Amino acid sequence: MKADRSPTRNSPGGWICFLAHFLIILSAWTLVIKYIFPISYAAAHGLPLTSHVFWDLWPVAHLWLAWVLLKPKFYTAWLAIVMSAIEIVIIVTLFYRFLSSPEPEWTIWRTNWFINKIFVLSCFILIFVTFIRPNRKRTNTVSP
Repeated sequence: MKADRSPTRNSPGGWICFLAHFLIILSAWTLVIKYIFPISYAAAHGLPLTSHVFWDLWPVAHLWLAWVLLKPKFYTAWLAIVMSAIEIVIIVTLFYRFLSSPEPEWTIWRTNWFINKIFVLSCFILIFVTFIRPNRKRTNTVSP
């Protein structure tokens, strides 16, 4: 018997589904860049395993937002707007501080961090614009 794939009242549209999957891929990418690659490198070179790890829980927050985009709740739009605004401010501030230093340190670790942040910033700008637009079609539970 085939599963019913017809859209339901609370199912996200194609663009929202894309953004959710972007967040899922971004979380996986972030885990590789911030944890798996640095720990593997340290293990291969006999260094303390956490010597190059950038600790944070953003991948968990990104997965939560992805889940909420795929399974909309009453707070979906507000969560998307607030989390996006916070991420954008943090990343722009980090970029400003890093790029304004006289000689930014361009190690493999900083390069990985910088590329990761470019993708995170891009994703959250798209999410922010999607949910903040006043002319956005207001349907179901994904709009404020």
